[in-house]
Amino acid sequence: MAAQDHGVSVQIRPAQREDAAAIARIHVAAWQAAYAGIIDAGYLAALSTAQRETYWAQAIAQGRPGLLLAQDGDGAVTGWIAFGDCRDTDAPATRGEIWAIYVDPTCWSQGAGQALWRHARERLLEQGKTEASLWVLAANQRAIRFYKALDFAPDPGSDRTITVAGARIDEVRQICPLARGG
Repeated sequence: MAAQDHGVSVQIRPAQREDAAAIARIHVAAWQAAYAGIIDAGYLAALSTAQRETYWAQAIAQGRPGLLLAQDGDGAVTGWIAFGDCRDTDAPATRGEIWAIYVDPTCWSQGAGQALWRHARERLLEQGKTEASLWVLAANQRAIRFYKALDFAPDPGSDRTITVAGARIDEVRQICPLARGG
């Protein structure tokens, strides 16, 4: 699966077990860049790629969540998206969820995130989903702008507070219809 975004060729493919290290590396780097100033700096600095590699290797082996990777023209993994059934207890069966989407910070704004979303959206449609949701930190304005460009909108009244590194952080659920052309 190839996509052209902003003149950059992006290959999208399913994750394999041997991709767990690259997924973990991007997971940590993206957290450290995206959540600087939002989540405690000491917590971000101490994030473990080894722990995340173990988690993602298990997830890939179990096939849940679905996991697609973006690769650049040289075959390097530049991002990934995890998706599947919505985990929210109040969600209808026709709602899928983007569990996570992260792109290597050195590759931001080059089209990998959009390409990943398009391919995950198609998979969710194939699974009979009519909408998708995701949770985003309310203070993560860069991500909120990205999701808005993909037609996600805040779900009124869905705000919740989570605790990360002992700090309370607000999250907002966003929802997007999956109709083709959206």
